[in-house]
Amino acid sequence: MIRLLFLLGFVLALSAPAAAQPGFTIMGSRKYVEIPFEYNHNFIILTLHFNGFLPLKFIFDTGAENTILTKREIGDLMRVQYEREFRVLGSDLKTPLVAYLARRTSFEIPEKVSAPSEDILVLQEDYFRFKEYLGLDIHGILSALSFSKYIIRINYDRRVISLYDRETFHLRDKEFVPVPVELYRNKMYLSTALEVLPDSVAQVKLLLDTGAGLPLLLFSNTHPLVYPPSRALPSNIGMGLGGYLEGFTGRVHQLNLGPFGQQGVITYFQELDSLANREYLNGRDGLIGNALLSHFQVILDYQNSQIWLKPGRSYQEAYVYDRSGLSIVAAGPNFTDYVVQNVLPNSPAAEADIRHDDQIIRVNRLPVGFYSLTDIQRILQKKPGKKVRITIRRGDQKIKKIIVLRELI
Repeated sequence: MIRLLFLLGFVLALSAPAAAQPGFTIMGSRKYVEIPFEYNHNFIILTLHFNGFLPLKFIFDTGAENTILTKREIGDLMRVQYEREFRVLGSDLKTPLVAYLARRTSFEIPEKVSAPSEDILVLQEDYFRFKEYLGLDIHGILSALSFSKYIIRINYDRRVISLYDRETFHLRDKEFVPVPVELYRNKMYLSTALEVLPDSVAQVKLLLDTGAGLPLLLFSNTHPLVYPPSRALPSNIGMGLGGYLEGFTGRVHQLNLGPFGQQGVITYFQELDSLANREYLNGRDGLIGNALLSHFQVILDYQNSQIWLKPGRSYQEAYVYDRSGLSIVAAGPNFTDYVVQNVLPNSPAAEADIRHDDQIIRVNRLPVGFYSLTDIQRILQKKPGKKVRITIRRGDQKIKKIIVLRELI
């Protein structure tokens, strides 16, 4: 398993007042625009020109109240003026982090949309470490609020975000089904039915969070019927601000989104250290991330607290989990070395005697330079019984290993 990340929108509202967000405007006199995006590691990635010059990659995040520049050195290079310092909490809800308010910065997607005067937060340090954990150059997080004056359509199949002028928008596609949501602090929450086990129905409130590259995360101590099932694995469930998040990984029987049911959803279970934190999280029981939302086309209407859903091409696809037991990170000066960060006990990787800090140098006889982290993740998710040949460097030794994949949850 290559480490997932839970983004800053998860906790930013706890201690940083929201900065003003005038938002993006469609260029010219058009009433509609399509913005292409990259989809990598279950993140929606947009390329934005920052302060009229520098093209940067931002994750589009419905779970973030503020747009965030994660690398202060970029702000310093562009001579951004920092007005105030804020203390924010990490994803563990305990670790204090430092961010700075920068006013009147500008963003543009050439020939598409522009935002000439945005207030953003700049992190003191690159707490996310996207390059290390995803092998991606990510420079920030774009709050979905920046587009909220428009109707927003996310087409995961075509890799396009469409913005529609709400005065002229007409939804002609009758396959879309309306689903009401609650809007709190400009974030969308869906109240719905969850079955961790068959015939065990819990009514839960979940944040819609395109800034999370996972299917579903649940708090395991906010509802008596929400808990890790018997086959769930104790694990580091992700990397967040402030460190690793401990919990369990398993599957729930079914989650409903309006009339649509998703079965066998891979779910990460995290216990809140203090239930008092739940009030800061608007009483929610967890979040829905892109790995589930991408089974649909999604339309967001912030002003009317409404979403529409339509099954996408992957609607019927099963949720596939890592079948090796490996967690891998990118290392080295150019983040082109792949190193084992963790090995799940009693997993195929553990049985093959692969260890923490082993460096992977070949996969299926090809040097790792031929692969991205995403490529390796896909290989480790292949069908049960598949043999994956890996060569590792351990100290001065090169050792060949064979991992026989199998279902872990």
